[in-house]
Amino acid sequence: MGNRGILHDDHRTLGTSRWKHPHWIICLTEFRGRYRKVMAPRRYTEHFFLDEAVALAAGHRPCAECRRADYNRYVDAVSAAFDQPPPRAATLDRKLHQERVTNRRQQKTHQARLSELPDGTLFRLPDNPGQIRLRAGDRLLLWAKDRYFDDGIQLDGKSDNRIVEVLTPPLSVLALKADYQPVLHPTALPD
Repeated sequence: MGNRGILHDDHRTLGTSRWKHPHWIICLTEFRGRYRKVMAPRRYTEHFFLDEAVALAAGHRPCAECRRADYNRYVDAVSAAFDQPPPRAATLDRKLHQERVTNRRQQKTHQARLSELPDGTLFRLPDNPGQIRLRAGDRLLLWAKDRYFDDGIQLDGKSDNRIVEVLTPPLSVLALKADYQPVLHPTALPD
């Protein structure tokens, strides 16, 4: 579940804003017995994702409260990628915000060689830009709102030089390259 601030009114109607602050976090749906009414008045608007890979691609990062161990692993992976001390949450959030949206509120993407993407990255292949895929080993799984599909599309060898449109922000790609392991939906796991 994601959090970008209060985006709805007291009648559960979304406004035009798609975020209220740069702290886009990935939370657990259950934590310490807390109960949330979805779109409760004057409470943050919940965003639900298929899994953590999709949430990372949307520009979120693990929550430092309800997902402390995952947050620490993410921060450690970013730290290792830059060979610097672990960044503070506000620093991560500023960097991710620069990487995830344009001034026109459109999602930023970037280009990369498919063979250089780590597992857990979401991207679009050039020959079918309407489809979003997840790199899962040599499998390039097709994303749907409720699952991944293995339609037989695979990495074309270790030197697959196809240039793809990457949805996962560069900072999160670096964390994935530094061995951050996102929680994946069961349909993404090998049989």
